[in-house]
Formats: sequence, structure tokens, C-alpha cells
Amino acid sequence: MGRAYVYVILGGGVAAGYAALEFSRRGVGHGELCIISEESVVPYERPALSKGFLLPEAPTRLPSFHTCVGANEERLTPKWYNEHGIELVLGTRVKSVDVRRKTLLTSLGETISYKYLIIATGARALKLEEFGVSGPDAENVCYLRNVADATRLVEVMQSCPGGNAVIIGGGYIGMECAASMVINKMNVTMVFPEAHCMARLFTRKIANYYEDYYKSKGVKFIKGTVLSSFEKDSDGKVTSVVLRDGTKLLTDMVVVGIGIRPNTSLIEGQLTLEKGGIKVNGLMQSSNSSVYAVGDVATFPVKLFGETRRLEHVDSARKSAKHAVASLMAPNKTWDFDYLPFFYSRVFTLSWQFYGDNVGEVVHYGDFLGSTFGAYWVKNGYLVGSFLEGGTKEEYEAIAKATRLKPRIEDLAELERQGLGFAVLIGQQLPPVVATVAEVPSFGVIMNKPLHAWHAVAGVVLAASIAGFGYWYGRRRRKW
Repeated sequence: MGRAYVYVILGGGVAAGYAALEFSRRGVGHGELCIISEESVVPYERPALSKGFLLPEAPTRLPSFHTCVGANEERLTPKWYNEHGIELVLGTRVKSVDVRRKTLLTSLGETISYKYLIIATGARALKLEEFGVSGPDAENVCYLRNVADATRLVEVMQSCPGGNAVIIGGGYIGMECAASMVINKMNVTMVFPEAHCMARLFTRKIANYYEDYYKSKGVKFIKGTVLSSFEKDSDGKVTSVVLRDGTKLLTDMVVVGIGIRPNTSLIEGQLTLEKGGIKVNGLMQSSNSSVYAVGDVATFPVKLFGETRRLEHVDSARKSAKHAVASLMAPNKTWDFDYLPFFYSRVFTLSWQFYGDNVGEVVHYGDFLGSTFGAYWVKNGYLVGSFLEGGTKEEYEAIAKATRLKPRIEDLAELERQGLGFAVLIGQQLPPVVATVAEVPSFGVIMNKPLHAWHAVAGVVLAASIAGFGYWYGRRRRKW
């Protein structure tokens, strides 16, 4: 007994929702597409789980954050999938995948066959037992990866109002959960082994700003050590967190955010893996021409840097999913994926965006005692990464354009002096054709040769104008 489809999406996360929307826009026929997901709900925007979902007043709940509202697109409810003839197989675990035979076997024993498969299995949260810590199954130890996790976290918070919370991990989940828990009037302590928060992305100077802000909200930081064990009461609840350095923290609940691991087990030995994910080409196509991979599970070529990357962020999941569908349904009209790595976060009244790569020499700029500051990363004389806190929509767009362009940087001191004005001016000086194609996959190819011409023009134009503009722009921002 089984079913057959032209297209099957394995996984029901963010990428699945955006792929479904793209399929519908490109005219997929009724009954041709199926989504198989372990979760019992249709795809939703996961970033809401660590933000609005955890708020004490007017919290975000489904169906308000189903995909694709995160990109200001349609909200895809169960009714939408039904109206578009997209089959949903929810609450179902896939037991095995046979790439050669193009079949999937569910835990219920049903065989589902496909012509093309999009793997959007995402990643799972790393568990404490994988690091030798016993007792993480206590009811007040929480993880955050799906709606069920978020619902449980809220229930635990509500069971200990005004209590103590220990967060293990200083990355995205840790920082965003800490902010939400402070708003819930919890006493928060963050524990992580790195020298500062968001160590994979932030410089120490940037991290210090956010740590100081969190401290002003009452958050405590314990850095350079890790969790060693738990102490529990007679009911099995964790009452204390014991650190490797011997510190004991009394707590009412624990939130663990120590990273994720791509879900690749179903296809190991069948597809080529690289850097922890499924290796794909610029069309998001794996080593098997009938299988595509998107989102956290995909390792794809980042043309801007000339190497493959596996990126863990919702923006990459959304865009890689749409690109895979375009590749499937219009292969002769689809260029290689040309993605500019993009990360962002919004907590409290803070909001930052990062584009590109955080390698090379760092140039900080702006007012680190105020609300607007940033940094550039320069490698081999070219701008490769940009960060901005507290920018306007236009300013964020400016640093994205500047990073995409990779302008030549010859004077780091001058770049620091110009600060944000440097990116803003470059955005204004871009030739119209560049701005027009910035969002299509062929941008990197088109700019390979014109880039050098633009550098020459920039050497003349910017030399004459950027100093005066930067001075004026800096004074204007200070007035804000």
C-alpha cells in the first residue's frame, strides 16, 4: 500500500512552507506535491518561538505565524494547502529513504514514492546527554526547537513566576530566550564556555555592548565554564545547576541552547555529505539528480566567497527553498543560487543585522555608548562582512549592498572614520543596472568583470565625495 507524487518535501519546517508557496506560484498541479512532517501542524515561522511566543502579554500563537508571514507573504494555513491541492502527511515519521528506488517508508509502514525529493529536514537541538551530562530529562529542563518545546517552556515559566532560570549557551537561542524571560520577570543567569556571547559572530567589542545591556536588565553572565551536573529534589525536578568550576546555581528551571545538528541520518551513505550537511550544487541539487536539499541541512556554494557553506538561519532556509523549486520547475531559466549570508536578531529594543562573512581584519565604527554602531570585516583588501545595530531600513540595505559589492579597501583608518557613511554612499553611487539585478541569482556572475571597473570609478568618485559626505552623515546621525 502506498502513494505516489511528482514532488515530495521531506520535513515540515520553514523551508517546506516557502517551497510550497513557490510551487503554487509556478503552477504545480493538484495532487502532485506532498509534504511529510513529524510535526502535527503545517509549516510555521520558527523565529517566533523565541520571541513573541514567550511573551507574558498578548503572546504569539498559531495560526498567526504560519509561513510565509515572516517574509511578508501569504499565511499558509491548512485551508490554503487544501485549496491548492497540496497533500499533507503530518505527525508522521519517515523511517527510511531509498534514494535509488525513489521511495520513503513511514513508521506506519506506508511507502511513498516520488519523482523528485526536496530534503528539508532541518536540524535537531543538541542534547546535554551528548556531552556526558546526566539528568536532562527533568520536567523543568527545556529545549527550544519546535512549537511543542515552546509550549512546554511557557508552562514551566508559568509554574515558577519570578523564579530563577539558568540558560546554558550564549548563542541565538540563549540570548533571545534570556530577553524573553526577563520580560517574564524571571531572574536569569547565562552560562557558556566562550569568552563572550554570540562568539561565532560577534567580536568582543560588539559582545560587550549586548552583555552590558543585558546586565542592565538584570541578567547575570558566567563565562568560561560549562555545566557539569544537576541536583534534583524528590520529585525529579532540577533544583541546582553545578558547573565544572564548582559553582552551584539554585534554579527553578533550565533552558538549554547549545547548538544544533543537521538531520542527515536518513540519507547517509546514499548522498554526498560535506561540512555536516548534504552537499548540493548551485541549483540545490544533491549528488543524486532527483534529490534536492535546502535550509539547515544543505551545504551549498556561496559564490561571493568561492566556497561551500552550511548556514543555520531562517533567511537561508526561505531563499534556498524557493531557489530549489525554481530549479526544479524552470531549470533552463534558473541561475545558480547566489546567496549573501544574512543573520539578524531583535531583542528588547535592540535590532541588528549582519551580512557576509566575519573573517579578516575588523573595523568598528559608531557610538558604542549610544544606540547605533557597527563593524566591517576586511579580508585581503576587500570588504567581506558588515554588521549594524540600530539602523534604519535604508541603512541596513546599504550595508547589504556594500557587502555584496566587495569594494576594495585600502585605508582601514579612513574606513573607520567614514563608518556607516561609507556603505550609504556606495549604495547611492551604485550604477542602476547593479541595483536592478541585486536580487536575482546571476548578480555575482554579472559583476565579476564590472566589479573592477566600478573599483576604478569608485577610486575617482569616492575620493572626491566620501570624506565630505561621511562628515555630514556622521553629524546628522549624532543629532538623531
